[in-house]
Amino acid sequence: MKRMFELSHYLLYMIMMGCASSQVSPSSSSSSYAEDLSYLHPVYNEESEAPKNINSDNNKTKAAYTEPKFAVNQSLHAVLDSIDRINLTRKLVDGFTIQVYAGQKRDDALNTKRSMDQNLPELKAEMTYVQPTFRIKAGKYYTQLDAQKDYVAVKRYFPNAILVPDKIAIQ
Repeated sequence: MKRMFELSHYLLYMIMMGCASSQVSPSSSSSSYAEDLSYLHPVYNEESEAPKNINSDNNKTKAAYTEPKFAVNQSLHAVLDSIDRINLTRKLVDGFTIQVYAGQKRDDALNTKRSMDQNLPELKAEMTYVQPTFRIKAGKYYTQLDAQKDYVAVKRYFPNAILVPDKIAIQ
């Protein structure tokens, strides 16, 4: 009871303070604010001389030729060729797929695949079995950003769908 009494007094106090009018002092409303900020402005020194021409006739000496340090040369070609050979041997890259179903019942997996083919025919659904789990996956994407559009469409029909990292075969 005492707690209710304190709470009601607190609420009454808050209401009264919220309804109180705010008063503006007459001195602040009549005077305008002024502050000198000129010391913060940047200072530019104007040069009276025109820029000197580097290629003028006065500079007759020519600099000696220097070989660029980071130019394309034979050692760079060798490194690029080795990277190319490594990339040709790679058959899989890291990517993403949309997992629509994961469970142990084959019938549920087949029904989900059929439903996926009917509702979203542009996405090819694949069923994989890794003992003891059946998985229905759709789409192959290199980045999550690429997969986002299709993931939103799949989510409408299959709310339990998730975006999972996967290995993607390179053609």
